[in-house]
Amino acid sequence: MKKIFAVVAMFGILSVGFTQTVVAQDAAAPQTETVDSAAVDSAAVDSAVVDEPAEVAPVEEETVGMHKALKTKFIEGDASFMSLVAISLVLGLAFCIERIIYLSLAEVNTKKLMAAIEAALAKGDVEGAKEICRNTRGPVASICYQGLLRIDEGLDVVERSVVSYGGVQSAALEKNCSWVTLFIAMAPSLGFLGTVIGMVMAFDDIQKAGDISPTVVAGGMKVALITTIFGIIVALVLQIFYNFILSKIESLTTDMEDSSITLLDMIMKYNLKK
Repeated sequence: MKKIFAVVAMFGILSVGFTQTVVAQDAAAPQTETVDSAAVDSAAVDSAVVDEPAEVAPVEEETVGMHKALKTKFIEGDASFMSLVAISLVLGLAFCIERIIYLSLAEVNTKKLMAAIEAALAKGDVEGAKEICRNTRGPVASICYQGLLRIDEGLDVVERSVVSYGGVQSAALEKNCSWVTLFIAMAPSLGFLGTVIGMVMAFDDIQKAGDISPTVVAGGMKVALITTIFGIIVALVLQIFYNFILSKIESLTTDMEDSSITLLDMIMKYNLKK
């Protein structure tokens, strides 16, 4: 009886062990499939990540190539004419910068200067007023100094001296402005000259090829349009600087006129004329 019970027990243990083994194998199979699917998904993601830079690269090339495109267009406009346009820009800017520096140094606090001169004249100190003018830069101080130099010769002489020297100072303020206007006129003229020559080149190409297709005339038309564009741009840039210079000259001229009238009023007020 015990033997039969032992055999039955061993059979039951073996049956349970076999069942657990089969269940374990069945459970492992889906896990393997999950791992395989995960590996496939990760491989797909990696391939997608690798493919992304290929789509971003053209955007970077376009951003970097803008400056190169401008240089290329400048060169394509025919070096002989584009170099002349560039020289006009450089020389025109040089004269503009020189005038701006000169006019900026010529500007002073006119109200403060005239107040100092009036304080000296109120005391009858003409030499002190002259010293103030000598130590102050700019055309306003120079005009006042010229008037004070002739204060002993009468009010009419002082007035004529101030007016005459004011004309000299106005001419000095406008010095080299004619060169700026020259380059403003030259830049678009050179561009238009390049346009005419480009058109002639286009017609020459048509004559040689015996065809009027766009490919034949593209080279000459490109030269014609690029030279005109750059010439107009140079003229616009120089015109802006020129107008700024004119505004500063106008401001200084107004200060000169006001100061000369104020000086004459001071001389009459304090009865300094002889």
